[in-house]
Amino acid sequence: MSVKTLHDLHRPLGSTGLLVSPLGLGTVKLGRDQGVKYPNGFQIPGDDEARMLLKLARDMGINLIDTAPAYGRSEERLGPLLRGQRQEWVIVSKVGEEFADGQSRHDFSAAHTRLSVERSLQRLETDFIDLVLVHSDGNDLAILNDCEVYETLAELKAEGKIRGFGFSGKTVEGGLKALEQGDCAMVTYNLNEQNEKAVIDYAASHGKAILVKKALASGHVCLSPGVDPVRASFELLFEHPGVASAIVGTINPLHLAHNVATVAQVLRSN
Repeated sequence: MSVKTLHDLHRPLGSTGLLVSPLGLGTVKLGRDQGVKYPNGFQIPGDDEARMLLKLARDMGINLIDTAPAYGRSEERLGPLLRGQRQEWVIVSKVGEEFADGQSRHDFSAAHTRLSVERSLQRLETDFIDLVLVHSDGNDLAILNDCEVYETLAELKAEGKIRGFGFSGKTVEGGLKALEQGDCAMVTYNLNEQNEKAVIDYAASHGKAILVKKALASGHVCLSPGVDPVRASFELLFEHPGVASAIVGTINPLHLAHNVATVAQVLRSN
């Protein structure tokens, strides 16, 4: 097996029973170019370009793909793009945040949660979604304590429409609370920001799953000359046994190949 692929480096996603590649493909750039926090502008790729990117990811051993209703047209594009490949992908989507007319709005009610998951199933052309995360607005504990979203996701899991659920939050308290009843927390963890490390620690000791967002600080990581910021970022992530996978949202094939090669090297040198 080439050292530049991740095929033999898949690992458990907590106790969900799913095996995922240590690098996941984020797809916000397939559907949304407004209100996104990247250092450089970009053009949403056409279908042929997107199809080639997905094929490259799969050929390099990536089986985890991350999307959301808040990512514009991402879900509805992925449905046709992944047609005939459903068993080859672990699909993560979200509930709670909608993006329309350049604005985000949030709804964590039971009715909207169910509607959102049913709509994602339809857009993604699938009978089940592997993992659905709550897209927090930052009020993590209020969402978990006062809203019906988590209870509804548990019902949808019992119905077989989703295989696992969790929380993409912004606070340590929210992440810890979310893992008590859920399967997964998505946390920010990178060279610039390590506030949520306690959530990863908890997950590692309780058999829960951690996905890392902003692993490369959304492209903002800068280090001293001569230090590869991508390698340094992945070294930080994967030295922690609680991290299952890092979601990186690139549409540049060269960046994707470099990320894969770097993760493979880091994991094989551990």
